Formats: sequence, C-alpha cells, structure tokens
Amino acid sequence: MASSGDVIYMILEVLIAVGCCAGNALVIWAVWMCGALKHATFCFIVSLAVADFLVGVVTVPVSMLVDIHVKTSFYSCLFMCCMVIVLQVASVAFLLAIAVDRCLRVCIPLRYKCTVTRKRSWMVVALCWIVSTVLGCIPMFGWHNSLDGTTNSLMECSFLTAMPMSFLVNLIFFGTLLPPLAVMIGLYFHIFLVAKKQLRANVGISTESSTFYQKESKLAASLALVLVLFAVCWLPLYLMHTVNFYSPKPIVSDKIVNIGVLLSHANSVVNPIVYAFKIPKIKKAYKKLWMSLSCGRKQQQAE
Repeated sequence: MASSGDVIYMILEVLIAVGCCAGNALVIWAVWMCGALKHATFCFIVSLAVADFLVGVVTVPVSMLVDIHVKTSFYSCLFMCCMVIVLQVASVAFLLAIAVDRCLRVCIPLRYKCTVTRKRSWMVVALCWIVSTVLGCIPMFGWHNSLDGTTNSLMECSFLTAMPMSFLVNLIFFGTLLPPLAVMIGLYFHIFLVAKKQLRANVGISTESSTFYQKESKLAASLALVLVLFAVCWLPLYLMHTVNFYSPKPIVSDKIVNIGVLLSHANSVVNPIVYAFKIPKIKKAYKKLWMSLSCGRKQQQAE
C-alpha cells in the first residue's frame, strides 16, 4: 500500500505534467500566432518549449512508472530512462543555442541577419535533437547496469537499477551540463558588457543604436533568467547523485532525491511563466488570447 508521501509525490507529478503540457502548448501557440518563428531566437524558444512539453508527456509518466516499480523487460526500462536523459540534454542544447544566438545578435548586429538565417536556425534545431538523442541513448549500446538474467526477463523497473550512476555523473553532469552552463554564463556576461559599453557611448543621445541595445539587453536578461532557473532546478538533483556516487555509502536518501526530481520536472512549468511576463511578443499574444476568451464569455452571458 502506498504511503501518504508517495501519494503526495504522485499528485505533485500529475500537476507538474498538466502544467508542462498546458503552459508550453500555450508558448508554442503564442509564437506561432505572432509570426515570430521566422526569427532564430524564437525557433530555439519553441524547440525548448517542445522539449518542456515532452517532459509532461514522457518524462513525468516514465518517472511515475519507475516510482511504482512497474514490471518490464530490462531494455524497455532502460529505453524509458534514456528518453528522460534525451529531453534533459535537449533542453541544455537549446539554452546554449539561444545564448549563442543572442551573443551574435549583439556582437555582429550588421551581419547577424545574413549569418543567422531561418534555414540555419532549423538546421541547428535538428542538430540539437540528433546530438541529444545520441548522448541520451548511449546506455542502450552498453553503458548500463546489467544484472545476471535481468536483460532477458521481467524486472521491477527502477531508474538507477538500469541507468549507471557513472553515466549520469561523469558524462551527463560533468560532460553535458556543467560545461554548457559555464559557457552560457560567459556568453550572457559578454552580452551585457557589450550592451553596457554601447549604451555608455550613446549616453544622452536618443539613437537607433541605443534603442537596439536597450531592447537586446532586456531580452537577454529575460533569457538569462530562464538559464538561472534551469540551473537552480537541475543542479540539486545532480549534486545529490554526485555525492552518492563518490561516497562509500549513499548519503542522500531516496525521499530527498525525489524532491530533486520534482524540482527538475518543475523547471518545465516555470519557463512559460517567465515568457509571459518578460518577452513582449509572447506577452502580447497571451493578452490577445485572454481578451478573446473574455469577450467570448461576455457574449455567452449576454445571450
């Protein structure tokens, strides 16, 4: 019989899944409606929203199945766990693509449009998905926990039973999470320094250049906030995995790890909220939707 803690965990996961799907579907719709997909940044934002949407459709249900130790074959269990990693790596890849795009926008404004074309943007999106899939599915090709007789018979699926901690810590955490985060922090610092320098050069002068750098600085700040929230939500879980991996005995309990899992899943819910308050085009599309819904309600009430 499930404990009260397990029931609360499941309820929170369901709420997160609903939030992921509803919020990110709204982001995708908003970008589509405002016609912003022709811009590289919004191509990457939509791709990140798709990855976050899939967290609600794939990651959370898989996490719940693993939590109740559903019986399945070893490779079925391993494949489900790999899909979780694929979506996480994809999120990092799209955040990095967004940071590089914004840096190019500020550093080479005159050559930006001919350098970052729509075709190249979608090529980068495809490359991000391919690289994420390859890295996330590495355990399927041998880097996994294989117990005697397990691979050919039904087993109780558990994330750490199938997925090796060495893979999660050494490759995913130290290889695909920390280095991109460091690069992205450096890129955003560079963006703000360039924008600040240009604004100082044009202080007291109302020019097109000043308006451009003010706008880019605000957008970069909003996207940097998305990066900060990603780090805040994901680092605790991987720090816990690292501590348990390098300790002779596990130090962090499963209940604490589950809190880290919930926090990592919740990251996919907060991004649409940031977009709603911080990115003008998406905010405007949200307002239009709200106004149309409000008018529809008033018409129904009048009838």
